[in-house]
Amino acid sequence: MVKGPTPGHGPLTGVRVVELAGIGPGPFAAMLLADLGADVVRVDRPGGAGLGIDPAHDLTNRNKRSVVLDLKSDEGPARVLDLVERADILVEGYRPGVAERLGVGPEAALARNPRLVYGRMTGWGQDGPLADRAGHDIAYIALTGTLSMIGRPDEPPTVPANLVGDYAGGSLYLVVGVLAALQHARAHGEGQVVDAAIVDGAAHLATMIHGMLAAGSWQDRRGANLLDGGCPFYGAYATSDGGHMAVGPLEGRFYAEFTRLLGIADAFPDRWDLARWDDLRAAVTERFLSRTRAEWTEVFAGSDACVAPVLSLTEAPHHPHLAARSTFVEHGGRPQPAPAPRFSATPVSVRTGPALPGADTEAVAADWDVPALRPTPRD
Repeated sequence: MVKGPTPGHGPLTGVRVVELAGIGPGPFAAMLLADLGADVVRVDRPGGAGLGIDPAHDLTNRNKRSVVLDLKSDEGPARVLDLVERADILVEGYRPGVAERLGVGPEAALARNPRLVYGRMTGWGQDGPLADRAGHDIAYIALTGTLSMIGRPDEPPTVPANLVGDYAGGSLYLVVGVLAALQHARAHGEGQVVDAAIVDGAAHLATMIHGMLAAGSWQDRRGANLLDGGCPFYGAYATSDGGHMAVGPLEGRFYAEFTRLLGIADAFPDRWDLARWDDLRAAVTERFLSRTRAEWTEVFAGSDACVAPVLSLTEAPHHPHLAARSTFVEHGGRPQPAPAPRFSATPVSVRTGPALPGADTEAVAADWDVPALRPTPRD
């Protein structure tokens, strides 16, 4: 694990982003922009976010700066629009209509800055019957069919933390959207609104699966398909010490190596003999239960059998491959995933720790030339 920042600020150096504080996918999207070098100013509200963790440990606020503004006050919206006037991108995650009621909606923002990219992060989207309803990741991926694919067929669907909805279907699509719109704004001088809805992104993630469904090569039920645990050579198996090994040798030559190293090659030479899949699964289960995770890791080390140990969050940074690539870094005494992806000419880095609410007001006021951000001196 690498300690401290690496040189460089990333390909988005010079891009200015205003983030209206929220929870979940909005802050993560803004963090990704900040990791890529953008100057992200987070507008925190007095008292903090409803579900926020201790700001000192909120890694999604790394590489950002913070000011505190009360958008319900007389001056708050005006100060946000002062920042907007100097920004390239704005990111907000309110329910539809809330930003408008606060005076910082797209109409007001684009009037001040016609080149602005106004990124809106929601679960249900800006329109539709559910647009005004509350929701969280699990509901969004449930409605799109995404959740139905995950888990064992004889159990309720497995909840994949909030990675599939909030971050994959939400944050990443918002970032793609605002960067595409920024390209358009710089080419044509025209800003626009980006409506990034988690339901849209989560549905879009399953495009390949929908194609397979249409072709008849995917069954619309859990645990019955090649990539959802239905296949005995694509899944996870317990080891004798309570650990697990992940198995995925889909190609013929990889399957041959897998069964050879596992010790069952002669018994199951044809991986597509569906009539024997239950027997194959039982044999693989029995074999993995005969040794520890560490022992099986050693057996498959250096092979193309597509087998890997299932590591915990605290174990992962110490894996030799991830350590060699500095996939995790340590900054300010906090181990964390390094910025991704990587760039040859404009390297990215963790430059600063989590932005503490209001800690950067003076610096932002000076750098963005918004003197009104500074608190009015008291008599």
